[in-house]
Amino acid sequence: MKISYAAGLGLAALIAVAAPAAAAPLDDFHKSFDATLSRHGIVGGAFGFEHGADKPTEFFYGDARGELHQKTDAATAYNWASITKTMTAIAILQLRDRGKLSLDDPAVKYIPELAQVHDAFGPIEGITIRHLLSHSAGFRNPTWPWECDSTPDCSWVPFEPTHWAQINSMLPFTNIAFKPGSRWSYSNVGYVFLGQIIERLTGDDFEVYVTKNILMPLGMTQSYFDVAPYYLQSHVADSYLREGTKLTKQPFNFDSGITVSNSGLKAPLSDMRKYLRFLIGDPKNALYDVVLKRSSLEEAWKGIVPTGTPGEAVTAYTGGPGGAVPMMGLGFFTLDVGGHKYVYHDGDQGGFTAELMVAPDSHAGSIVMSNTTDTGAPPSDASHAQSNTEPDPKTDLRMQLREVLIKDVYPSVK
Repeated sequence: MKISYAAGLGLAALIAVAAPAAAAPLDDFHKSFDATLSRHGIVGGAFGFEHGADKPTEFFYGDARGELHQKTDAATAYNWASITKTMTAIAILQLRDRGKLSLDDPAVKYIPELAQVHDAFGPIEGITIRHLLSHSAGFRNPTWPWECDSTPDCSWVPFEPTHWAQINSMLPFTNIAFKPGSRWSYSNVGYVFLGQIIERLTGDDFEVYVTKNILMPLGMTQSYFDVAPYYLQSHVADSYLREGTKLTKQPFNFDSGITVSNSGLKAPLSDMRKYLRFLIGDPKNALYDVVLKRSSLEEAWKGIVPTGTPGEAVTAYTGGPGGAVPMMGLGFFTLDVGGHKYVYHDGDQGGFTAELMVAPDSHAGSIVMSNTTDTGAPPSDASHAQSNTEPDPKTDLRMQLREVLIKDVYPSVK
C-alpha cells in the first residue's frame, strides 16, 4: 500500500504526539547513566523507570559477573540491601491496619529483652514502634558494635549476627544515644527489632511473612531473601568494592542472618519494577490496597524528623539537590525539591549500591542499581563481606544520577 507524502506527514505527526513525553529525557539519561557508571569504574548496573500506563523503561550496563563476562539483564539478581527496610515498614503497617499493634506501642511490649538496654533519658517504655520506623529511637549503628581488625583473615566472623541470641547478648552493653524522638540516627539494629515484632506477632519467620504478604501478591516470583534458590543461582550478580583502580570481590550469595529485616532482599530489576509500580499506585488495581491501603502508604511518606547532621558530609541518605535536607518518614525518606515531593530509599551492602525513588504527584518512579561500591578507602579484608558499606560521598554515583533524574526526567512526566 502506498502512502502519500501528505498522509505520511500526518502519520509522523500522530506518532510524535503519541510518543511518551519522557522519551527524550530518558534517552539522555541513558547516556548519563552509562557515562557515570563508566567514570566510577562500575562492573555492572541497571536502571528502571515506571510512569502511569507508559511502557516501562529499563536498561543495563556491563557485567553481572565480571570474570565470566556475564552481561547484566532483566533476570540478574542483586542484593537490595537497606531497601528491604521499606518492606519491613509496610509489614508493620499491615499489622497496624489489621489491629495487631499501634505505632505508639512501646517496643519493649513485644520484645521484653529490650529492658536490658541502658536508657538515661527515661524508661525504656518511652521507645515506640514509630521511633524504630523513623530511626529516631537512639539505637546504635552498625548492627555489630565491633569490627574484626586484629587478624588478617576475618572469614570466621559472621557477616552479620546470625541468631537473635547474639543480638540479645549485646543488649546489656547497648545504650540509647539521645532522647527518643528528638533526632535522627540511622540504625540497622532498630530494624532487627521491627523484624522480631513481625515474627512474634504472626508466628512466621520474617522472610515467610513478607513473601506471603508482599512478594507473592505483587507477583514478585523471582524475589527471595539471602541465599538464592538453586534454580536462580546462575542469575545472581557478583559484587565488588573499589579503591581507585583496585577491585575487591565480595563474598558471593551471602546470608544476612538475623539482620534480614534490614538488608536481606534479593531480586532482579524486573521484580523490583513490580514493587515500584505498587508504590506509584493504580486505583484500578484492587490488589494494591490488599497489600497496603494507599492512605497508610502515604502516611509512611510524611516526614517526621530531618536527617541532616551539622558538620557531617551529606550522603545519599542525608542530602539532596541544591542542599535540600531529606526527612525521615516511616521506613521511607522524603525529599522536597522545588515544591515537588520525592520518596526514596537507598541500599548499600557488600558492594551493591541501589536507590529506589518515587514521585507521587507524577505517578512515576525509578530504580538505580550497581554491583560496585567506591568506598574511598581500602577494604579491611576480602574474606569478609563489608556490611552496609556506604560509598564515599564525593564519589556516590546515586547522588549524581538523582540530581539528573529530578532536574531533567521527572519534570517531563505528569
